[in-house]
Amino acid sequence: MTDTRIETSRRIAASAADVFALLCDPHGHVAIDSSGMLQDCTGEPVTKAGDSFAIHMDRESLNDFPEMGRYDVTVTIRAFEQDRLISWTILGRVRPQIGHVYGYRLEPVEATDDEPEGTLVTSFYDWSDIAPEWREMDIFPVISEGALRGTLGILDRTVRRGYPRG
Repeated sequence: MTDTRIETSRRIAASAADVFALLCDPHGHVAIDSSGMLQDCTGEPVTKAGDSFAIHMDRESLNDFPEMGRYDVTVTIRAFEQDRLISWTILGRVRPQIGHVYGYRLEPVEATDDEPEGTLVTSFYDWSDIAPEWREMDIFPVISEGALRGTLGILDRTVRRGYPRG
């Protein structure tokens, strides 16, 4: 972790294609969220940078700004490399926009004596380019490394159990 970025990884016994399919699906984001903020979604699975979908949020789950209550954000895909990388920014109701980036890097890994082949999934959260007004508030990171690790654990379980696709 740096002072503006968190990364954490987990080996998952699933193909990069299966993991990536879940990460492209708005319902997949809701299904694996460990923070409790992502309540529901509207939109279709993404296929390229620039695609977007809506996430229906509940900030009371973090209890940091419970007065925000329920609200919607637009997730816009920033980087998209099939089965390798997906990242996004969030457009919300606050102005100026915050400018933080979330994403996943996927790297196929070969089987070992102890583990089957699978995918090394790295979750990242980067707030290095946030608007100065937000930097001055000194509230970042909003999501902790523990929350990212928790989401990776839920991702592992969800993909291995056979995530239902729309």
